[in-house]
Amino acid sequence: MRYSSMRNLDISNGEGVGVSLFVQGCPFHCFGCFNSDTWDFNGGKEWTEKAKDKFIKLINRPYIKRISFLGGECLAEQNLDEILSLIKLIRNSFPEKTIWLYTGYNFDLLNSKYNEYKYTPFAANADEWLTRWEIISNVDVLVDGEYIDEQKDLSLKFRGSKNQRVIDVKQSLAQNKMVLYCD
Repeated sequence: MRYSSMRNLDISNGEGVGVSLFVQGCPFHCFGCFNSDTWDFNGGKEWTEKAKDKFIKLINRPYIKRISFLGGECLAEQNLDEILSLIKLIRNSFPEKTIWLYTGYNFDLLNSKYNEYKYTPFAANADEWLTRWEIISNVDVLVDGEYIDEQKDLSLKFRGSKNQRVIDVKQSLAQNKMVLYCD
């Protein structure tokens, strides 16, 4: 995995004071994207043990309440393994902290693909979709959907266009239906 940047004491990509990791590489290339410098999978910096240690040190402070993963595209094939590893590490080591993840993928599509492949794990691309769902099921809040410039609305909380949703993943899984975190 490669990453673009880490943002310490971030207050713009979720509720509360957090740390944000911007991964490198995005297949969507949304017109008007605020972060187009993260599109190139070969750009940014290599994710090393040193970078990971720095990220964990930033998280491991009592006033950090949230960790956000953004991009680029966190759920791109090239980023899946490391994102899953980080989320599991955070869940185990810092269970009191909330995890937010931003993706261009749609929650309904992710759920549909999970249901399609959970009984056929050896099908083509099944691994990718099952890993995506494992990541999603371990985050607290998901901001889903590609950015659509024609639907840009700067008054929206935590997102840039009206098609994007802020989803309470834990409640969605518990109720077996999509539950919004906020409108």
